[in-house]
Amino acid sequence: MFVRTAGERDLVAVRALLVETRHATCDAVYGAANVTGITDDWHSIVSLRSWLTRPNSEFLVADDGTRIGGMAFAAAAADGKVIMLNQLYVHPDCQRRGIGQALLDEIEASFPEARTLRVEVEEANRGAIAFYRASGFLPSGSVAGARDVARPATLSLEKPLG
Repeated sequence: MFVRTAGERDLVAVRALLVETRHATCDAVYGAANVTGITDDWHSIVSLRSWLTRPNSEFLVADDGTRIGGMAFAAAAADGKVIMLNQLYVHPDCQRRGIGQALLDEIEASFPEARTLRVEVEEANRGAIAFYRASGFLPSGSVAGARDVARPATLSLEKPLG
């Protein structure tokens, strides 16, 4: 798979990837109906489309020419020194093949002035936490959540850059 900038024609495939990956990761924790509600809200085509034109951001897909196997979206803070990795998903069938790392590497390269890359990961998502820790992220605190489906508790992780 190669990493490239996402476009309008990718949105349906990206949404499908997000829905399937979210269900595979979270159904056992939150229940399928709750995960559907989350993905309908967070991963709607309207929401994804807004990422295409957001200033100081990067929306990437991992593409093999026949399918989208992963995606990432990150945006810079006002000063450009801190980058928030809002989304990084790899389809379950494509995990452990270096796609997540390739997306992460391209996000880092997209913001050469940045000094910190930050991500918030649901505490229940142990696989994602292990991935980020192996990629050089360190815990920087917990983010208060209601510990329910709408606002699950998350762990904040940061990686120094540059």
